[in-house]
Amino acid sequence: METRLKVLSVFKALHRTRMSVFKDDNRALAAARLKINEEFQKNKNETSDENIKKMIKMGSDVEAVLRQCVLQVEHVDENKLLLRPRESLLLENVPYCDQPRKKS
Repeated sequence: METRLKVLSVFKALHRTRMSVFKDDNRALAAARLKINEEFQKNKNETSDENIKKMIKMGSDVEAVLRQCVLQVEHVDENKLLLRPRESLLLENVPYCDQPRKKS
């Protein structure tokens, strides 16, 4: 039963991440939804604990990659793209320092 809860947790996390990563892009949302559901349906009859744990790890890794590495880009003009980064991807900007700090 614990494994079932982990699988469901990964499934839900993937869908939540899909919703935030591909926000306002209906085509990408639908494609990601189909792919997630297809992969889980394909492996729903798996009984080997070892294989299930590998797939749970794979799903968690995919969710992390989606959350941390995928950016949304929109075609605005023929030669122009609009980058729409999520708030979670923006990092604090560290100012450039001409003179390096001395180590203490």
